[in-house]
This record gives sequence, structure tokens and C-alpha cells, in this order.
Amino acid sequence: METLNNSLIDEYMDFLTKGKTERECASGIISRAKKAGFKDIAECSTLKAGDRVYVQKMNKAVALFTVGSGSIEEGMNILGAHIDSPRLDVKQNPLYEKDFVVYLNTHYYGGIKKYQWVTIPLALHGVVCKTDGTVVPVCVGEDEKDPVFVISDILPHLAQKQMKETASEFIPGENLDLIVGSGVPQKNEDEDKKESSAKKSAKKTILSLLKQKYGFDESDFASAELEVVPAGKPRFCGFDRSLILAYGQDDRSCAFTSAQALFESKPTVRTSCCLCVDKEEIGSVGATGMASHFFENAVAELVSRLPGGYSELTVRRALSSSNMLSSDVNSAFDPMNADLFDKENASFLSGGIVFNKYTGSRGKSGASDANPEFIAKVRGALDAEKIRYQMAELGRVDQGGGGTIAYLAAKYGMNVLDAGVSVLSMHAPWELTSVLDIQEAFNAYKAFLKLQ
Repeated sequence: METLNNSLIDEYMDFLTKGKTERECASGIISRAKKAGFKDIAECSTLKAGDRVYVQKMNKAVALFTVGSGSIEEGMNILGAHIDSPRLDVKQNPLYEKDFVVYLNTHYYGGIKKYQWVTIPLALHGVVCKTDGTVVPVCVGEDEKDPVFVISDILPHLAQKQMKETASEFIPGENLDLIVGSGVPQKNEDEDKKESSAKKSAKKTILSLLKQKYGFDESDFASAELEVVPAGKPRFCGFDRSLILAYGQDDRSCAFTSAQALFESKPTVRTSCCLCVDKEEIGSVGATGMASHFFENAVAELVSRLPGGYSELTVRRALSSSNMLSSDVNSAFDPMNADLFDKENASFLSGGIVFNKYTGSRGKSGASDANPEFIAKVRGALDAEKIRYQMAELGRVDQGGGGTIAYLAAKYGMNVLDAGVSVLSMHAPWELTSVLDIQEAFNAYKAFLKLQ
């Protein structure tokens, strides 16, 4: 095995442990950025070459810049990733009791296989915002002393009907409700009083615990953002410890390595940027997704503080002249399902960073198709530093496909190439990546930031 950057891997696993939501990831990235000398752009009235600043939006998206010595109109080198991952979101009127079991009602987020989320330990992360302006952080299920939560399933003895249904049907979305407590049936009361008393008691107990620990009432769920994620820390996988098993590696494996590459890179002629956005898993929508004006506005804020001041034309030229690696993961070749892949055009665990000339579905629907001149330039930079990479597609042409934020960046006219880590069991609660690939992605992103 190649020599490993153990410090990088340790920091990556710590990042995954502490960053299971987009808010936690954004906070973690900003914290690391400050240690690397970055300042909130709001604190800076002017900027010069070598300055390092960040812009954040709604605590869920971050753009970090290292100002280059050249003109911003000549473009930037941008690493763009997303920090949201498939999960379950708690609904706004979620708490209910049904036959002595207390639940939180959920709505799944992103592309999941619903059956993968039942009968595994789950944790609750997020915030509850109260009408007095208080924001209450919530994290239950990660500490060894914490309780965990679970979604129940039917025992095989009674699952004859369920076993005949398709995988997309046998666990309905409305059944993905989280068990958060239970009551005790009162057998000595008559049936009506028994049910009424037990229901009231069970739900009341949970509400009392929430009030005691977090200080919020049932009505405050209306302004809460609570996410259900797998409980537990990342772990090395395999006797040789060559793999990492963790939640959210799509796309936090690329977000972490992109940000870390920027932190450890020196200023160059071109301005360097790391962009970490939200909502990619549901179409990059909303104020914090790549389809918003967040990045464009962040660049405008940067330009306004540079010598020469703000100019709409300067912003447009800066975006149009930029180079970007859309730092997103690719599906790893799965030997157990080899028929789903074109093996000659597949990416393999430990094969190095993966470049996708185009993503999209079937006939390249929704794809961003990179220019070969740009691909050659990136290849040359990696070859010069002996960094391992592989060219690949997601799977066989007619099997399906997927997209990234690349096409949304390409609309500005910049060069964009998808480049990320290979993942096995993508979108599952626990995903697999290669230790070597994490390291090579970091090395590749650092090499890219040096491009002139």
C-alpha cells in the first residue's frame, strides 16, 4: 500500500463524525477555515492578493476564496462540492402516539432505498428555532450514553404480502416514522379510558423530556429543522483497513478534500475558490443550492472589495474565465453487480480520483459535457505530480444515471469537469470509500488549484 497521509484521514473521519447535516458541515468548514487564516468577508472593506475570506448563506452553504495576484477577470480555479446527503427530515407536525408507541413523522430527502433505513440505529440532528429568537441545537444518538431511535419493520413470520411487493413499494414513505418512546397499556381500565389515558401519558412524557432538556414545546416543531441520520462514527472497513465505512460520504468526501486542499494551498496568480453548497440531492434548489444566485453574489462581494471596485462586467468575466472541478462522487464498480457497469469505463475503489467527462442520464440528459482541451490541461497537471486518476462513467448507458452541480456552473461559460471519489453503496445509510482515493482526491485538488 502507498504511504498514507494519516493526519488527513484522521481529520476526514473527524469531519464526518461531526458533520452529519449541511449546517454541521458548513460550521465545521468555517471553523477549519478560520484556523487557516480565513475571515468573514463582512469584516473586510478591501481585499488584496493573498487575503483569504469566506461567504456563508443561511448556515448551509459556504464559498471560500484565496485572492490571487492576477486580475479576477482572468478567472478563478474553483472546487465545487455539495454538503447535503440523503436522509429523513422530521415533518412540521410530527409527534404522535399510536397504540402506545410514540413516533416522529418523517419525509425522506433525496434518492434513497427506503428499506435500507429500517431497523438500524438512527440519530436526530438539527435546530429548533423559537419565536423569541432562540435557536436550540439538537443532537441525540451520537454519544454512547444517548438513546438512539429506529424505524420498525415486519417480522418475517408475517411478511408474506410484503415479500411479494417490489422494493420501491414494500416500505411506504409514510411508514418511515421514527420510534421515540412508548407508553404502558393500562390493563385494569375499560378499553376507551385505557387507550385515551395511555396515549396522553406516552406523548406527554416525551414532550416533558423535550421541554426539560431543550426547553421547547410541541408548537416549536413548526419552526424546527430536524434530520434523521444513521447513528455512529465512521469506521475503517476490511482487515487491511483500506476502506472507510461512513454516512454522508456523498458528497462530503469531496467537500472535505476540496476545502482542505484550499486551506493547504499557497496563493497563486489566479484566485482560488472552494464552494460548498446545499440541496444537490433534490435538484440544487432553494437559496442555498447551486441553482440559486449564492455563488454569483459571493463573487460580486469579492469583486466589490478588490482594487477597481465593483463592476457587473468584471463579475461576468471572472465567472466566464474560470476553471472548475465539480467535486462530486462517482459510483464504484461493484463486482457483485458487474452487469450494471461498462467495466472499461467504470471507476474502481483505490483507482484514484475519478473524472467524468459528462454525467446525466441515458442520452446525456442533464449532463455537463467537459471540453477535451480542459480535460487535457487537468490531466497534464496530475501527470506532472504523479497523481492517480481514472476516467469513468456512472454505469451502463441505459441503466440510469445522475447529475451534479456541474451544469449549473457551466451556464456561466466556465470550464467544468466532474471530479471526485469513487463510492460503493452510494446513497445507502453507510457508504464505502477507499482511503487511498480520499488522499488522491486531496492531492488532485491541490494540483488543480495551481493551474494558470
